[in-house]
Amino acid sequence: MQINTGRWTEAGLDQIIRRASGIADAGLRIAFISELFLGTGYMESTLPGDASADEEIVINLSGMDCFTFLDYVEAMRLSVSFAGFLEMVKKIRYKDSIVSYKSRNHFFTDWITSNAAFVIDASEIAGRDKTSHIVRQLNGADGDTVYIRGIAPFERRLSCIPAAGIDQAVINRLRTGDYIGIWSLQPGLDVSHVGICIKQGPAAVLRHAASRPDIRKVIDEDLYAYVGNSPGIIVIRPK
Repeated sequence: MQINTGRWTEAGLDQIIRRASGIADAGLRIAFISELFLGTGYMESTLPGDASADEEIVINLSGMDCFTFLDYVEAMRLSVSFAGFLEMVKKIRYKDSIVSYKSRNHFFTDWITSNAAFVIDASEIAGRDKTSHIVRQLNGADGDTVYIRGIAPFERRLSCIPAAGIDQAVINRLRTGDYIGIWSLQPGLDVSHVGICIKQGPAAVLRHAASRPDIRKVIDEDLYAYVGNSPGIIVIRPK
């Protein structure tokens, strides 16, 4: 296991996680934990490996991409100590806690099936008339090309709230702590980006690890404005 605790010590993180565990509401616990990462630098490719190599658990809190940001927040949300967090990363990141590249949750919607004990698919909060459903072949990029080598393309039924259907009523139904995936139009993908909904009165922000060259850190951005320029969203809600 590779561990980089970033600007925190293990003892400091243990205290933070223990304090967070005392927050009864799952969403507020996620808000508390994720706020600690604001300003943390964006860093891609922190999880090395491929299907031909042995997988190792990597914890890197000094820099993260949008998906590892969610990994760490969700694992802390479900832990009561730093030691428990290390173990929970394995459960959140890998199917059946099997540490291997092929068992890694490479797609956002893998959480719905692999982490069903902890989260639910909540995209239908918009109502049936504002929710789209599609069966998509994930991991198939184009012809014989795949995004993730060593993993065969597979079909999955996806639910999405198109951007045109996201109004104030939908924003009102979102909750603090909801995990938001930005719907992708690219063949083979479910989402192009992920973040966390944080409610601020009637409004909401998307807390996410932004890769844009002028930002490259964890920030809050107006959620309605952000998704308004996207194809839509997938919502995964913590239990």
